Amino acid sequence: MNVAVRSHATAKQASEHFDVLIVGAGISGIGSAYHLEKQLPGTSYVILETQATFGGTWSTHRYPGIRSDSDLHTFGYSFKPWVGPPIATAEEILAYMNEVIDDNDIARHIRYKHKIVSASWSSEQNLWTIEAVTTDTGETKTFSANFLWMCQGYYRHSEGYTPEWKGMDRFKGRIVHPQTWPDDLDLKGKKVVVIGSGATAATLVPNIADDCAHVTMLQRSPTYFRLGRNAIEIAEELRRLQVDEAWIHEIVRRKILFEQDAFTKLCLSKPEQVKKELIGQISAVLGPDYDVEKHFTPSYRPWRQRIAFVPDADLFKGIASGKASVVTDEIECFVENGIQLKSGKLLEADVIVTATGFNLSALGDIAFEIDGNPLAFGDTVTYRGMMFTGVPNMVWVFGYFRASWTLRVDLVADFVCRLLGHMKAKGAKKVEVKLRPEDHNMPILPWIDPENFNPGYIMRNMDLLPKRGDKPEWQHSQDYWTEKDEIPRTDLDDAAFVYG
Repeated sequence: MNVAVRSHATAKQASEHFDVLIVGAGISGIGSAYHLEKQLPGTSYVILETQATFGGTWSTHRYPGIRSDSDLHTFGYSFKPWVGPPIATAEEILAYMNEVIDDNDIARHIRYKHKIVSASWSSEQNLWTIEAVTTDTGETKTFSANFLWMCQGYYRHSEGYTPEWKGMDRFKGRIVHPQTWPDDLDLKGKKVVVIGSGATAATLVPNIADDCAHVTMLQRSPTYFRLGRNAIEIAEELRRLQVDEAWIHEIVRRKILFEQDAFTKLCLSKPEQVKKELIGQISAVLGPDYDVEKHFTPSYRPWRQRIAFVPDADLFKGIASGKASVVTDEIECFVENGIQLKSGKLLEADVIVTATGFNLSALGDIAFEIDGNPLAFGDTVTYRGMMFTGVPNMVWVFGYFRASWTLRVDLVADFVCRLLGHMKAKGAKKVEVKLRPEDHNMPILPWIDPENFNPGYIMRNMDLLPKRGDKPEWQHSQDYWTEKDEIPRTDLDDAAFVYG
């Protein structure tokens, strides 16, 4: 493939030009590059990545025990069989991604240490101009591209979200966020408090419990967890029968997706039954004397926030053994030797870990302009969570909360490749989405319905996200099982698409 097919002169400097510019070399960017290679061979493209290596989350997050909270049969790509345990470590996921890069000659298209600072669309030239700064030298690089494929994820990699608690400056120990885990942190013999109750806390606590004097998970309110073996019986059985791994991958994916669909529907139709089953699993590990009602019984119905899978019940086994404990309370303030709780209790700590979530970054903290006018994505309406009204030649990958993120990477990639092929066949240089006449009285709503799904990082920054309508094509439904049929059937000549 011919990579940089020509140079394009801009007012600022000569730049390399590509048919497609992919932002980010994480799970989305690498998957998208694969589909572009296979479906539109001969397309010139480049991947710009801020970090020094590929992997996104799986390379930047280095806290002990980091692992997926989705199974790798569906979090892995549709085109590459996953042959390991369903819940995988970051190291295993990076090795898997590295094979995709090597097998498909993607490495030569990636520019590492390139932080994008601005992206400007010119209607006169039908081009995006992208400015990036190399993080090692500070040099400014300018690229132009016909099409922009945003695969950078949805949160700020440089820093996690830590609330401002009173007295944090008084604490004599260390305060760390899992997203920026320090290499020199020694927890041996230390009293550790992990603030949070999500997948990160549930992963971190059992993985540091053996080293610490004691580790406490401090949560304001409980969350839901699913427990199970880190193995899938049908996959093990098919391997014993020496079935081809590609077949196993597809069979197991279908089985998991069928079961996830049934579980999601059950959460909506019979939430009390699901709640009883989820909490019953925890009670079975912790025993009848543990206060599961206080510490592991959420106030909301299942699936209003993401449900983390706890492989082999390791978090709860750590609690049962006494190496770890859970405190459900609110923080009054930090003090020199720990955290003063609103109940009046003092929680002593040498190290405090704030597993308190992400800072949302709607589109990579990039300054976007359309024909010289600054673009606020919060003012746009999204077409299926992929395109935005008034933003030409750009698609965004935003995955699923209730299913694996990567399922949508594959769906969006197929859509983009079909759209680019359609533009070529029409001789179009530009495409954008626009509300149709029949859409003009449509209610314009926030990106996601809080009654449906309401994680903190979305609720805190909803204003940064595009708006949605009340029609399926004008929203990101979070429903893979519907979208897997609807998105491939999208009529690219529908009035919502405007070509030029």
